[in-house]
Amino acid sequence: MMNELFNDVVSAYINGEFVAPEDARISAFDRGLIFGDGIYEVVPIYGGQAFRWDEHLARLNNNLDVVGIRQPYTRQDWAKVLVGLLSRATEQDHYLYIQVTRGVAPRNHVFPDSAEPTVFAYVQKLAPVAESAVTQGVKVVTIPDFRWHRCDIKTTSLIANVWLRQQAKEQGAAEAVLVRDGVVTEGAATNVFAVMNGIVRTAPQGPNLLPGITRDLVVELMARHGVSYEERAFTEQQMIDAEEVWITSSTNEVMPVSRINDNVVSEGRPGPAFQRVYDLYQQYKAQCRTDAKQNVG
Repeated sequence: MMNELFNDVVSAYINGEFVAPEDARISAFDRGLIFGDGIYEVVPIYGGQAFRWDEHLARLNNNLDVVGIRQPYTRQDWAKVLVGLLSRATEQDHYLYIQVTRGVAPRNHVFPDSAEPTVFAYVQKLAPVAESAVTQGVKVVTIPDFRWHRCDIKTTSLIANVWLRQQAKEQGAAEAVLVRDGVVTEGAATNVFAVMNGIVRTAPQGPNLLPGITRDLVVELMARHGVSYEERAFTEQQMIDAEEVWITSSTNEVMPVSRINDNVVSEGRPGPAFQRVYDLYQQYKAQCRTDAKQNVG
């Protein structure tokens, strides 16, 4: 199992050193291990270029400030880490995982007076989104959102999300769509969109959901290309009754939902609004690849 894990990890970095993936080590006393006291990011890599790098880095830095973890690197330092990791990658699509914890310290809930942040990053091959998911849609299930009230922070303390996603898997679903007080917040690892009366809706930014980079890009593309949308909350029942439903994330991009619990969404296949936004997203990706090649040239 361990060898299989490292098959797709092409490069790793920890605390200033590029290392073989199997040699990446942290202390057992790291607060990231003991408390989940850390922040992370996942950045797709297309054509050797980090997708929405500025936005991902801004979210990482903002979240570090919010939880009071010292900024370990400047923008230039992060760029060197990225370049170093990608130098060991091929032209295949990858993703970059970054994790910054508060560091090694005696076990105490109170922040340590002085601790050096632990920086861990790696690049791994990105599995392509299954064609069947795009053409047929996926099933999701709704589950009460029992997480804390700062879901806008991309913390490594993900046990609730793991538990929720596992419940979805055990019900034969690709994702858990979370509901708080009757209102849809987000997926366990995605943001949620629904089409109602021809208008695309997604929950507004706030502490109950993560400000997804892919979510924001979809909103940006819709605004740029005249797709009617609004950032407005909707209920579980409104989602079930919607004309179309999609979920978005950095690694799954834009994915249509064809079934919610035992309910078929629309006619059980991706709708025209999804197809429009999906095509816009793929065009944006293709342009990023072109830009990457031109920069190399």
